[in-house]
Amino acid sequence: MQSIRFPALAVALLLAVLLLPATSLRAADGPPSRFGPDAPELARLGEAGVGVRTLHLVQHIPANMLSVDSSHGAAPARDRELTVDLWYPARASIVDAPTSYTASFPAEPPAPPASFTVPGIAVRDAKPAGGNYPLVIVSHGYSNAPAAMTWLTENLASKGYVVAAIQHEDPAITDASQFFVPLLRRPLDIAFVAKSLQESLAAEHLIDPTRTALIGYSIGGYGVLTAGGASLDANGNAAKIVPNGQLLPYTTIGARREDVTVVNLRGIVAISPAGGGALSAWGQEGLRTIKAPLLLIAGNQDHTVDYQTGARAFFEQAVNAHRYLLTFKEAGHSIGLNPAPEAMRHHLWDQDWFEDPVWNKERVNAINAHFITAFLDLYLKDDPSRAAYLNVPVADSDDGVWPTDDPGPYAAYSPGTGKITVWKGFQRKHAQGMQLLEAQAGSPASP
Repeated sequence: MQSIRFPALAVALLLAVLLLPATSLRAADGPPSRFGPDAPELARLGEAGVGVRTLHLVQHIPANMLSVDSSHGAAPARDRELTVDLWYPARASIVDAPTSYTASFPAEPPAPPASFTVPGIAVRDAKPAGGNYPLVIVSHGYSNAPAAMTWLTENLASKGYVVAAIQHEDPAITDASQFFVPLLRRPLDIAFVAKSLQESLAAEHLIDPTRTALIGYSIGGYGVLTAGGASLDANGNAAKIVPNGQLLPYTTIGARREDVTVVNLRGIVAISPAGGGALSAWGQEGLRTIKAPLLLIAGNQDHTVDYQTGARAFFEQAVNAHRYLLTFKEAGHSIGLNPAPEAMRHHLWDQDWFEDPVWNKERVNAINAHFITAFLDLYLKDDPSRAAYLNVPVADSDDGVWPTDDPGPYAAYSPGTGKITVWKGFQRKHAQGMQLLEAQAGSPASP
């Protein structure tokens, strides 16, 4: 048979593609909310088009923590504006041009902030499709931005959720002297935005305010746990770090805890949550006051907020919530943002905002989207069929089996029943390296 000859240039190009780093070939070069064929079942986009608009809210507060007088630690009273990006099910068509998002993160000093762009699927200011949707408030990590969490915000909006992501406008994470600012602002921002939108969006008939959830990443995880009902410890280090005792009114000894508490709460998701360890934000007892169902997501090699004294301890301590702990084995802290945009792949500092050293980031996000969807559908939409995705047949995903006598199609999703104990919604050979624990409200966590 005659051999096929490839031009030298074609061969060179083929070899170049094959030798590219994995990050260069990811589907994440497109919209991060759209996952590849290996994603678990519930990660895929929903049937709705997605719209996005930007809101500007004014909070009347007694202190603006970004305006602290360094001479005596006091913060002057003034109004504070909060920008909120709102994603929602929309009547967007394929002829509408989708938006893209821009943001910047602090770069390694002394370099200026690093800017990036993320492609999206949402159409700016598209007409909403229907209404009375559940409301999901999203709080990003320290010095992050909603533009870096579109893997989740757009994805959930396509499935019938109104998703409000707060632009917290943190001080630069490179300025350690300002760390106290998000400790106070996070729960205040979350509670204020939730109350405001529960009123204004309900008046538009866009949301059902009685079905609200909170999702937070990193310091945003601290924020949603606090706003979700955890009691701040007046003697904890978090309270001591905030100057002039300005966190104390919102702690167990204060009279203004309602200012940092969200009502009509049906679920909390905390990804790589801060607040434990040296911060000791809630002490040993403060998480007991959380009553809403709770999904914790973390990597067991998270050395930024520490896994054992963070998410793992929170799972043990939140005994009055029906709770879940999804653990990515060998993963670190950076499991809450989009895959690194191209502009953030040239310096390790910039890339490490987004990427995990071990796990493929698109894979992490797809798994997270799968479980967050199951959790929200179960507790906000009262869909009992979603419980099977959370009540996994084996706690350690590596222990799941799929007998070879009736394998079915190659890309089939596991039913998670009978002889097939691969987690429901995962494909054969695609459910490794995870653990999912569950504990009922009122019950201690199992060993």
